[in-house]
Amino acid sequence: MITVEFLFNSEIILARISGKSIMFGNAKNKGYFAPVEHLQFSKSGVIKEFPDLKDNERWKKIAIERFKDKINNMQTEIEITKYIIQDLAKFGYKPLRFTKQGSRTKNIKNDTNKDYK
Repeated sequence: MITVEFLFNSEIILARISGKSIMFGNAKNKGYFAPVEHLQFSKSGVIKEFPDLKDNERWKKIAIERFKDKINNMQTEIEITKYIIQDLAKFGYKPLRFTKQGSRTKNIKNDTNKDYK
């Protein structure tokens, strides 16, 4: 299991990767993590990523399915972590730290290609 902390505006957002499962939470509510389906999505952000969904009424559901398919095609938690960091960075999320398997928290420098070992 890998937990990554991001700074978004003034909030600390957490992403927990466990196998192929990704849950998101907020540092204020550390005990509560929600799957991607329960997150709020900006339609303009989704359209930026998937322009073909602009006029589709099911845009959110399709975007979630595409996200899950991409994650399921990845082999390791490290690969998923790198993808999450790079993907969220496009939307203004700044990666701060990560914790792997309960070990010490390590700071993330601005190197999104770092091997998180």
